[in-house]
Amino acid sequence: MKKGMICVFVMLLSVSCSSNQQPHLSEEQSGVKREVQDKENDDHLSSDSDPEIVTDNLNVPWSIAKTQDTFYITERPGSIVEITDGEQVRQTVELENEVATAAEAGLLGFVLDPNFSNSHLAYAYYTYEENESQYNRVITLRLQDNVWTEEEVLVDQLPSGAYHHGGRLKMGPDGKLYATTGDATDENIAQDKSSLGGKILRMNVDGTIPKDNPLSDSYVYSYGHRNPQGLTWIDEKLYASEHGNAANDEINHIQPGNNYGWPIIEGDEEQEGMISPLFTSGNDVTWAPSGMDAYENNLYVAGLRGEAIFQFTPETGDEQKWLSGFGRIRDVFIENDQLYFITNNRDGRGSPDENDDVLYQLSLN
Repeated sequence: MKKGMICVFVMLLSVSCSSNQQPHLSEEQSGVKREVQDKENDDHLSSDSDPEIVTDNLNVPWSIAKTQDTFYITERPGSIVEITDGEQVRQTVELENEVATAAEAGLLGFVLDPNFSNSHLAYAYYTYEENESQYNRVITLRLQDNVWTEEEVLVDQLPSGAYHHGGRLKMGPDGKLYATTGDATDENIAQDKSSLGGKILRMNVDGTIPKDNPLSDSYVYSYGHRNPQGLTWIDEKLYASEHGNAANDEINHIQPGNNYGWPIIEGDEEQEGMISPLFTSGNDVTWAPSGMDAYENNLYVAGLRGEAIFQFTPETGDEQKWLSGFGRIRDVFIENDQLYFITNNRDGRGSPDENDDVLYQLSLN
């Protein structure tokens, strides 16, 4: 097993960039030099307890859900893996449309219904093709006899393209379902309030629009996003992670109705009426942040190109590379004082080991 390293240094990040002078890129096409891990001059400290393997040999996992002692992990090609006591059952997912195979597309976000033990219901986000076009949709799935079946479409024909699909689903403390959508490589739709691309969406669990959403008769909760892939809350404050263009990845505090600037501003750039991020990687470093969770006022964010878990403290502005040495990390899930994370080394952009991809567990205390 690779040895993870807890880093004791705080990263100093560059600021400023011009979004309008750079091409619209996926998180792996940036050409930005990846940070070298475990450099000779870096000061590292080993974790008191290395992460333990919960299960391995996952096939490009994307999202972690858990109920009691059982995990459910989505795999981009279109399966869900049930894991109990380290034992895997790869469950069939019967969808109305075949999962698309475009870069970064597939079966993505997944969250269990709060009453899952009785309802056997979950919510999922996936990419599909129809009439030579490609879309994303948010659906409900029902589990019976190790088969998940698509039941209802909550939101359909969300913009999709060569990449930038968004795809994260989270259940909020208000009982609403939140979804992130990417700009589908058409950056202009992020500023278009009539488009559901480049947004964070908020809906009732039956797919209807909440009456208290910031835009009347709209799922849009915030806009001006490029490719947000993580959501979590601290004290009912919503935070999101977002892929920047080439670099300038962001951690944002999301407030209803606000404009987060893409493609007009990014990183530390400012403009009246637009919100700059709490944290940015700057224009020389790429995190490619994905799934995230929170513990004791800290945000823990998975990094794909950054190949790490990053820790951010909104109250103090502190940030650090918290865990590295496992390659690309797609999602983070925290329950009590236990942090779980999945690697994504078999997504075509990593350097997989024989047993990748892996679900790990690590104590936060």
